[in-house]
Amino acid sequence: MLTSKAADTGAAIGTVAVVGLGYIGLPTAAILATNGFDVVGVDVNPETVDAINNGNVPFVEPDLGIHVAGAVSRGKLRAQLETPRADAYIVAVPTPFKADKSADMSYIAAAARAIAPQLEGGELVILESTSPPGSTRRLAELILGLRPDLSLDGRDGRPAVLVAHCPERVLPGRIMIELVTNDRVVGGLTTEAADAAAALYGVFCKGEIHLTDAATAEMSKLVENAYRDVNIAFANELSVISDNLDIDVWELIRLANHHPRVNILQPGPGVGGHCIAVDPWFIVAADPENSALIRTAREVNDAKPGHIVEQVRKAVGDDGRPVIACLGLAFKANIDDVRESPAVEIVRRVAAMHPAADILVAAPHKNELPPELAAYANVRLTETDHAVAAARVVVLLVDHDRFRDIDPSSLEGKTVIDTRGFWR
Repeated sequence: MLTSKAADTGAAIGTVAVVGLGYIGLPTAAILATNGFDVVGVDVNPETVDAINNGNVPFVEPDLGIHVAGAVSRGKLRAQLETPRADAYIVAVPTPFKADKSADMSYIAAAARAIAPQLEGGELVILESTSPPGSTRRLAELILGLRPDLSLDGRDGRPAVLVAHCPERVLPGRIMIELVTNDRVVGGLTTEAADAAAALYGVFCKGEIHLTDAATAEMSKLVENAYRDVNIAFANELSVISDNLDIDVWELIRLANHHPRVNILQPGPGVGGHCIAVDPWFIVAADPENSALIRTAREVNDAKPGHIVEQVRKAVGDDGRPVIACLGLAFKANIDDVRESPAVEIVRRVAAMHPAADILVAAPHKNELPPELAAYANVRLTETDHAVAAARVVVLLVDHDRFRDIDPSSLEGKTVIDTRGFWR
């Protein structure tokens, strides 16, 4: 049994339950199991549970499969549908935004309801889901509302439950590396909770662990992604302006970046993923009157897919039955994650705009189209070389390594829309 460095909390942690086995929960469960904990993963999807118990990974992430298979074979990791009794709980469920861009807290509330009956006092509960400020306290209030015999600080003779927030800060495609090497921010509702959470993460995290309060920890993750979003928006806005002025934006940025204090990012077809495309909206929702810059950046990046769709429309012209190759669906290179992907949105809009078109999608890491594209009869998933050879218009949406193998001569005579500067 591994014991927390915060010995005065009495937190002896042997079993960890990870609630939510998605792109963050499963890697976290696997790294904990690899480091000696008995880990129970909890998920609402029976197919995910079965895959993990068979030592398989239900999505693409380098090195994750090795960790999962090894932990399952040693009996250190198992998955199930029901939340068990455990010494520590890590909540890594989705926090999508609703139609009004505010956070959907229903998954966190469901996790709280499942955890509450299992508690006896002394457990550590960590919210890892990216959340608006105040979410960790709300999680604690939900638990204590169901369990008034417990408390946060052990006063009045009621056993304490230690509640903290530790946002993930990893990059898809490098998750298993960055879980270990990146610094972590840990915020507790109490000092004891922060210490206990830091001790748990300290077992595998080689980066520095920075302690703070829960609300500041929540805000730190949102600020990191809002900062990136604002800088990407500058590059994307430059690309639209440059198109209108007949300027090569890639050359423009290359030259500007020769200034010693300028480092403009590269434009793209928009911004995707569950972090950068979502988190800034949580800041806007928390203080709409004072977040004009953050809101505008989100609007600029959300508008970029429409600019690409217009480029495709111009390229198609009056062709009644065009063949269009769309290369990539993921929100970044070399992964299969299509959450909030601008590539998916672009293909969907092109399919709706050109119902007679034959739209050939090449997605090296996907075996099937996402539901929002499978609904269109004119969209087909196909092999990369076939898509390029058959198409008159080729739209590069994701800079997958596989696309570097495309023979440049196969693009001759075609209209190429390169949203990533891939073939410059």
